[in-house]
Amino acid sequence: MKSDIRRLSSDAPDFDAQIAALQAPMEVIDPGLVTTVSEIIGRIRERGDAAILELTQSLDDHAVTDMSDLIFDRQRLSEFEQRISDAERSALKTAAARIERYHQQQLIQDWSIEDEYGSRLGQRILAMSSAGLYVPGGKASYPSSVLMNAIPAKVAGVPDVTMVAPTPGGKLNPLVMAAASMAGVDRVVTIGGAQAVAALAYGTESIKAVDKIVGPGNRFVAEAKRQVFGKVGIDMIAGPSEIFVIADGSVDPKWIALDLMSQAEHDEVAQAVCISPNGAYLDAVAEAVDALLPTMPRRSVIEASLKNRGALIVVEDLERAAQLSNLFAPEHLELAVRDADQLLPHITHAGAIFLGAYSSESLGDYCVGTNHVLPTSGAARFSSPLSVYDFQTRTSIIDVNSHGAKALAEVAGTIADGESLAAHAMAARIRVEDPS
Repeated sequence: MKSDIRRLSSDAPDFDAQIAALQAPMEVIDPGLVTTVSEIIGRIRERGDAAILELTQSLDDHAVTDMSDLIFDRQRLSEFEQRISDAERSALKTAAARIERYHQQQLIQDWSIEDEYGSRLGQRILAMSSAGLYVPGGKASYPSSVLMNAIPAKVAGVPDVTMVAPTPGGKLNPLVMAAASMAGVDRVVTIGGAQAVAALAYGTESIKAVDKIVGPGNRFVAEAKRQVFGKVGIDMIAGPSEIFVIADGSVDPKWIALDLMSQAEHDEVAQAVCISPNGAYLDAVAEAVDALLPTMPRRSVIEASLKNRGALIVVEDLERAAQLSNLFAPEHLELAVRDADQLLPHITHAGAIFLGAYSSESLGDYCVGTNHVLPTSGAARFSSPLSVYDFQTRTSIIDVNSHGAKALAEVAGTIADGESLAAHAMAARIRVEDPS
């Protein structure tokens, strides 16, 4: 079996055009999808639990007639920890502990300063009251996504966490449910799709509305998150998974081939790219991909992904490779080079950066401790990995004394006058006017 992955060279006269084509998104907004999702959200808002049951029956092929069959509280969740193997339980606990330890470092405290007038200014940091987690469950189930979404919320101090996860045919995944128990999820509702997002945003008779919805899903889920944003917060609109590898030829090409395929196997529009100044090394990576493809259970998905959006790119040097990577701002970036720390300062945009030969992207996906919910589709230029910060609000604290009010009243009043906002100006000045 031979992969059909494109080969690009920075020496080619049309290289910029080829890169632009590689950057082009594979998915566009479908007006039909927008309408369908809007209708589903409307049904949930109007009919609540009844609509949830109908949609679960029709879309998930789950013959459920009572909401209680879909909702698992902490006690019911804990039972699943005994339904998995000792090895699975140990792996989940190890991953959970590492993820919690990493995210504990993100906790920050309230702070305040005193200005020159003795007034107090500060910031108060509070956990959100509730959060909703969407965990995919269609083509595959992801206990790792449960840990990555739930643990930062609980570390932040969110007291009420609801998780939704589709269960086609009513078949529960014990690993997903056990992970939810270990991560401290308060309840799991076994529903998915746009209807699950709508239920989290607006609430039903049995499902509490939340303050923020996080977690990836299919295009219906992404569109639903887009439509409910404003009613609730969201983390991001997740696109196809991506991995870029910058390689100097010092790492076994078989390792890099597997790293590329680890993202390609997600779906047909995932993106896997390797950039190197060493053309012969890229040949070796391609050969390794071809040799390994027949052994992959999801080889057809990998083939399609590599053909659609994969690339092996030869450039003049590592600095040019870094520039090219920054242009894409990939979700995952591996620096598979001898001195990754030397190259790191040249990287400005990436969701997560893996340094050196042994920092495989797979470790980041599961258990190294960092979060695997990352910006995609170039969003690393302006957004960040899911974190404790996503589940907190920051409120400004202003405590101005009379001395400060007197000193600043005219500053505020003058600016307000310039904006023709008379009430603003008067509200500032009246507090320091001489009553006589």
